[in-house]
Amino acid sequence: MKAVQRADLLPAPFSLALRCLVLVLLCITPRCQAVQAENVTVLEGGTAQISCRLQNYDGSIVVIQNPRRQTLFFNGTRALKDDRFQMVLFTPRLVRIELTNVSVSDEGGYFCQLYTDATHHQVATLSVLVPPETPTVEVKQEGVEGGDAELTCVSPRSKPAATLRWVRNGREIPGLVSQQDNGKTFSVSSTIRIPVERKDNGAALSCEAFHPALSGQRRVRHYRLDVFFAPTVRIVPPPGILREGDSLSLTCSVTGNPLPRNIQWSKINDTLPERAEISGPTFQISRLSQSHNGTFLCQAQNNYGRAADHYTLLVYENVSVTTVAPPTPTTSIQPITSHPTTPSLLTSSSTSDPEDPGAVVEARSAMPYAVIGGVLALLVFTVICVLIVTIWCSVRQKGSYLTHEASGLDEHGEVQEAFLNGNDASQGKKEYLL
Repeated sequence: MKAVQRADLLPAPFSLALRCLVLVLLCITPRCQAVQAENVTVLEGGTAQISCRLQNYDGSIVVIQNPRRQTLFFNGTRALKDDRFQMVLFTPRLVRIELTNVSVSDEGGYFCQLYTDATHHQVATLSVLVPPETPTVEVKQEGVEGGDAELTCVSPRSKPAATLRWVRNGREIPGLVSQQDNGKTFSVSSTIRIPVERKDNGAALSCEAFHPALSGQRRVRHYRLDVFFAPTVRIVPPPGILREGDSLSLTCSVTGNPLPRNIQWSKINDTLPERAEISGPTFQISRLSQSHNGTFLCQAQNNYGRAADHYTLLVYENVSVTTVAPPTPTTSIQPITSHPTTPSLLTSSSTSDPEDPGAVVEARSAMPYAVIGGVLALLVFTVICVLIVTIWCSVRQKGSYLTHEASGLDEHGEVQEAFLNGNDASQGKKEYLL
């Protein structure tokens, strides 16, 4: 009898079922026998069935061994104490064992041996696929406003090596890929470095892992980009004008990453009022007065900076306004009495409001103050004009009298001079008024 030749193995780790290899035995004697084995591919943690097909079986010994050449079954009897292996079928044509909870350490060639006058054997190759878990994201460098963020997507274990890619807004971000061999499995990582601004805080990124064992599916890790920046502060002022007795309420609106937890209120060049109440971002003062006037400051800070905003409080004096009710016309006729009355331009009386007995409404005559003032002003102006005219006339009359008196003195002098000179009366008769 010629020796039986061993067939070449055709490894196929990516298929779930591979064709068996047929070993053609050339025998001289009519009692020739052959063994056929099937290669198997299974996911880690799954169940693998290893089958050995027999031809012309005559009851000879059948032995199944693991890749370490340890005997698992001897003619259907368990030889190795490993409960994961079970004999599920033993017939003259087919011997099948089952391995549960498969791991990568179970990978290798399982021997189907038939002992006759010569030993016939065939190897069934068990291949184990290790699909990747959902990848993880590691922050290599924190994203600070105006700088770069460095992120690494990691698939720590897969067989064969998984394929990773970064995606943002449906577009792939090229990354630097590295791979490490861990024996029978591989770890893969992909690193990206992107510039970041404040607007990028919270941007959605995703890392996707592809693998043959996932049957076209993918494992995705979603990640929210964290960008750190200094805070901003804005005081929300109250509406309208504040007067004495009103209440003040200010709200300090703060942003930042991380968000500042400690918000400080203060008053520039002064201390906070005693009645001031502070509750986080809210600042309140009840019953305002002008002593509260000043500039109030809100400050906040985090590890990346500090910011502040101010509000200048101006409290106005509370001026009370008296409402004058218009005169109410009366339909009743006042009786005429014979008592003498003193005429007056302004009369006033006080009446009670029928809806509110405690309220006093001031009633005034129909003669307005403007008319009275106009009349008085006209009288004063007339008196002043009369005085001016009288003084002017008096001054003028006095001047005329003085002029005539001087003229009389001149004529009297001429008479005296003529009398002394003895002038004749024939020179003319002159009358002089002394």
